[in-house]
Amino acid sequence: MTQAQRSSQRPDAPDLRGPDAAPLGHDATRSGTSAFVNGHFPRRRGLIILLSVLGGFLLTVIWSAEFVDRTIGDNVANTMLGHDAKETPIQGIAAGILFAFVSGIAGTFTACNIAAFGALAPLTGTTGSRFSRIVAPLKPLAWMSVGMVAVSAAYGAVVGLVGTSMPQFSTAPNAPGGLSPRSIQSMVVFGAIGLIMIYLGLAALGVVPDPFARIARRFPNAPMVFMGALIAGFLIGRPFALFRQMFRDAAESGNPLYGAAAFMLQSLGNIVIMAVLFLLLAWLAGSRLQRWFSARPSRLAVLTAVAFIVAGAFTFLYWDVRLLARREIIPWYPTAPWA
Repeated sequence: MTQAQRSSQRPDAPDLRGPDAAPLGHDATRSGTSAFVNGHFPRRRGLIILLSVLGGFLLTVIWSAEFVDRTIGDNVANTMLGHDAKETPIQGIAAGILFAFVSGIAGTFTACNIAAFGALAPLTGTTGSRFSRIVAPLKPLAWMSVGMVAVSAAYGAVVGLVGTSMPQFSTAPNAPGGLSPRSIQSMVVFGAIGLIMIYLGLAALGVVPDPFARIARRFPNAPMVFMGALIAGFLIGRPFALFRQMFRDAAESGNPLYGAAAFMLQSLGNIVIMAVLFLLLAWLAGSRLQRWFSARPSRLAVLTAVAFIVAGAFTFLYWDVRLLARREIIPWYPTAPWA
């Protein structure tokens, strides 16, 4: 919504937010402030937050990283490369670039990617022809890619320069009662990302201020760029075995340009399948979703908030609490038998 549209709303205009929306007040407005905050805040926000955190917690209980990383990730990479990705050394820059992209695709269904794209699902609700419903989501995806490329390329360049002395380069085993340098890095990075996502979810509900309220007035795509940067930030803490193999190769090369290119392609490979699924959802259900959201705009706020809070709670609990239990630093954390 533009500034002109916001200012044209009369004080006596009817409230079209729906029967479940919270009353207008200091924490709720009729106009959205950014892509993630539409200003139509629902009632029972406390219950929404509680159930979302519970959902994120339950995901940490049942999630099996070994199944996703090894059964899915390794098999995908082995099939695409035509050889055992883990056992075959990376020979040369061209092979490294190919490995980076393939390992990114193989890591599509890791927990962090699922979490991030779950938070973007509400953006599929567009109207118009089927063609327009595919084209419309391309713009936010493009802006998200800008943030991803900027962060992943910068981090890759740093890895190419000083990577051998970074915690992620360490091969120290994780001993019971202690944390390896790379585990500490993962905890810090994923813990921060999880808390950021929780905050964005609370902002979507109007519980806390929208962090993009000011910048989005001039740069409405800033939230999507930030989301891309957040997704690329997963590379800084990712323990995925194939990623670590690529990391070590880029670090040992001493070439910042190779590091930047490899990390950029790994990051883009990470989103290829999810982006296709995202566009497919927009094509199949975009108009229906838009009608559903228009009937009660607070539904969009709920969906956005739930996606962010579930993703954030999962990321924080999985990497900062469950990890401590796996290292026997805290006594117990519930996990499913297969996890």
